[in-house]
Amino acid sequence: MLITYREALNQAMREEMQRDPRVFLIGEEVGYYQGAFKVSKGFVEEFGAERVLDTPITEAGFTGLAIGAAMAGLRPIVELMTFNFGILALDQIVNNAAKVRYMSGGQLSVPMVIRGPGSAAHQLAAQHSQSLEAWFCHVPGLKVVAPATPYDAKGLLKSAIRDDNPVIFMEAQLLYGTKGEVPDHDYTLPIGRAAVTRTGGDVTIVAYSKMALLALEAADALSKEGIEAEVIDLRTLKPLDTDMLLASVKKTGRVVIVEEGWKFCGLGAQIAETIYSEGFDFLDGPIGRVAGEEVPMPYTRPLEDLAIPDLARVMSAVKHLL
Repeated sequence: MLITYREALNQAMREEMQRDPRVFLIGEEVGYYQGAFKVSKGFVEEFGAERVLDTPITEAGFTGLAIGAAMAGLRPIVELMTFNFGILALDQIVNNAAKVRYMSGGQLSVPMVIRGPGSAAHQLAAQHSQSLEAWFCHVPGLKVVAPATPYDAKGLLKSAIRDDNPVIFMEAQLLYGTKGEVPDHDYTLPIGRAAVTRTGGDVTIVAYSKMALLALEAADALSKEGIEAEVIDLRTLKPLDTDMLLASVKKTGRVVIVEEGWKFCGLGAQIAETIYSEGFDFLDGPIGRVAGEEVPMPYTRPLEDLAIPDLARVMSAVKHLL
């Protein structure tokens, strides 16, 4: 069936809450308002206020509460209205959720999902348009997922809810209304496995989240000029599917990495280092990177457009390598 990214997330959470009474949702406006982006539409009517918990504006507070609940045996889903606000919960995420299993010698686990929108939307300016996935990928003990399609979003969210470790689940704001085919039957997708969304032999374009859709658009445009690009949608950022990356690089010999976040210390730097250290002999040239500009996101639309990777920049990077 053809559904939106938003509906795919809704289905994933609903099915898991129906399947497992330990699963509950907590966050700002997730109940009677049905979520800031309407991802939890209909939940409070079906599951009640005991499992769909509206909170005050207290990111550190309700994230910490959820960590404690997970340690006690429940499986919370924390919705952050935006990952920009999740900065306020970093102490709980980094010092508690990510470290409890290690610091307890494996006696305790934190089976929880922290999910919500990130990256830029349209004119939300500097404090609401950040791509912070590299921060979370840096922390041992966290898994980080960033799906691009409704199919991947549903399958990976169900896997994240069932995982016995804390999972950071990042949803690009501009993806909520995008549509894609999603099976009617129950399914999950493995965390830690990328997908080849387009095959080609000239260059590998590596991307994730909404940049994976941009990579496909660029590959289609390049094909009309006789350049066949292979596109890898990472889907999971940590753990990284190194095997699939290296297999594609061995095939094409050239790589362009596309990310919306800032370039310096960005996720693309880690991906490039992984390829250089484990697949250097496969490369026929340097690795190209396309990233967000090194500025706080401007408010005005023309400057915002300049700050975010676009079709022209991706195509230019590929042609430069070739």
